[in-house]
Amino acid sequence: MNKKTDYAEKLMLCKDDRKLTIREMTLQNGLSFPSDEELIMLILGSGTKEMPVRNLAQEVLQIVMSAKSENLVDDLQKIRGMGKTKALKVAAALEFGRRLTIHPHIRLNCPSEVVPYIQSYAMMTQEHFLCVTLTGAREIISIRVICTGSSNMAIITPAEVFSEAIKEHASAVVLSHNHPSGSIQPSDDDVTTTLRLYQAANLLGISLLDHIIITKTGYYSFLENGVIG
Repeated sequence: MNKKTDYAEKLMLCKDDRKLTIREMTLQNGLSFPSDEELIMLILGSGTKEMPVRNLAQEVLQIVMSAKSENLVDDLQKIRGMGKTKALKVAAALEFGRRLTIHPHIRLNCPSEVVPYIQSYAMMTQEHFLCVTLTGAREIISIRVICTGSSNMAIITPAEVFSEAIKEHASAVVLSHNHPSGSIQPSDDDVTTTLRLYQAANLLGISLLDHIIITKTGYYSFLENGVIG
């Protein structure tokens, strides 16, 4: 490669050679350097002749951001080029990260402090509805994707949202979803769904502390704006 080749040109390396460049760049610049997709490329290590590692990582990222954790390994294996070993690698890395997020030092003094832990979803091109479960001491238990797609927001049921919270013996939850459009304001469906889930949470004895809309530039809190609370 010509010594004058700049950073952007290096990143244009194609197919499996690209993962080597990402590996080298990550070693030089740290783990905050690669994108989510590139982190998955590092975990996978390689692709196949029919499915280069970058294409494979793109499909894995879509599944990871939308699949329920209990179905993740099975869902990953449906991707062409993903065997059981690669699927387990990805699932194990995610589980390790999840366990780190429930360290007792991660405690929310107010609901909006959850934003840094879910901010990555603001980059998604499709809406993702999340449920963050908390202990009585407001420590994060889990962050779970409930559903994806704006058309599903109005028909989210309390069972979908609170069934896992009950299994985890959660004392409280914070709900969130992203707005790919960039608009920070809630839609009518957002407000209706939030109020319906707030009432259901009260009946179940689980505190719905807030519903937070996230975008690339900020967030909207239903609590801070007096919609609930």
